[in-house]
Amino acid sequence: MRILSFSADGFKNLKNISLSPSEGVNIVHGENAQGKTNLIEAIWILSGAKSFRGTKEKDMVAFDGDFARLSLTLFDNEREQTVEAVLSKNPKERKILLNGVKLRYMTQLFGALKCVVFTPEDLELSKGSPENRRAFIDLCISQIKPAYSRTVAKYENVLLQRNTLLKNIAQGISKPDDLDVWDEQMARLGAYISVLKYQYTKKLAIFARRLYDEISKGKEQLDLKYLSTVFSDLEGKEDWSGELSGEYLSLLRKNRQEDIRVGFTLAGVHRDDVLVTVNGASAKDFGSQGQNRSSALSMKLGQAFILNEETKDMPVILLDDVLSELDRSRREFIISKLKGMQIFITCCEPVSRLRGKRFEMKAGSILTK
Repeated sequence: MRILSFSADGFKNLKNISLSPSEGVNIVHGENAQGKTNLIEAIWILSGAKSFRGTKEKDMVAFDGDFARLSLTLFDNEREQTVEAVLSKNPKERKILLNGVKLRYMTQLFGALKCVVFTPEDLELSKGSPENRRAFIDLCISQIKPAYSRTVAKYENVLLQRNTLLKNIAQGISKPDDLDVWDEQMARLGAYISVLKYQYTKKLAIFARRLYDEISKGKEQLDLKYLSTVFSDLEGKEDWSGELSGEYLSLLRKNRQEDIRVGFTLAGVHRDDVLVTVNGASAKDFGSQGQNRSSALSMKLGQAFILNEETKDMPVILLDDVLSELDRSRREFIISKLKGMQIFITCCEPVSRLRGKRFEMKAGSILTK
């Protein structure tokens, strides 16, 4: 997969951006606060994913504007496609188009533009919060199974309703039996999500272990394990609508009184985690900075390789100011593993040893030469 053209106007500080990138390495350089990350974020948004900076849609539009217009043309392993988005401070005025067909949600773009983004924050993946690792696994699965993101959204809505009801029960406004309908929905959705998360984490562990072995030159071993707050063992289990849903429901009923007491749902996929270990010890608790960075890189590269394997198409790689955070050996390792993929790299100073098409940014625009 490669991006043939990209344009942006009114997205944060971006003005009249028009790119015809190389099918290999593209280097976007310039001083700080010129819009390099905004450009990477804009491309990422067109993949159907949420902003990796947590930006709300209304804040994506320039302060002095009403709309942000984004578009790109891509070529995958089958055909040429176009993706367009008009973002607005008023959600009702938003427009999303895939090959000219209007879509209702941004997540419906999943599967068109396949991207993997690396940010400095991603280097904290193995030692950061469980929430970040949950979001990472959710994103990875959604890129392969676009409908999965809608299942997660349904689960989050059910969780919100259940937690509100728990507080109402504690205040005597509602009855415990009112939880039954929400518990059944949560069990069914949660069991399905648990199975997919377990299966993906198991596959990611294989790829990440091999990559980490190369980085450490065989001196250390990385492992990933899905930690479920509901199931003790998911190996070989796929009957999410039957046995697993029943097990999930039983735990919710068992925890009901305690959930009412604390006012929220104590167990479920929303509390699960991925344990990252190096030589059997928790990377989060005992890993060095180098071990955690190598772990994070192995996981992110694993995401790219799995996406390639599952979709039969190489993803576009977005490296937002990551190389400057890494030592020389890790920089060379990550670039060597991305050969054959289209890459966008942002940096303050262009890396002299890195060959590729160069774009200089200043005040939200690409300088023409």
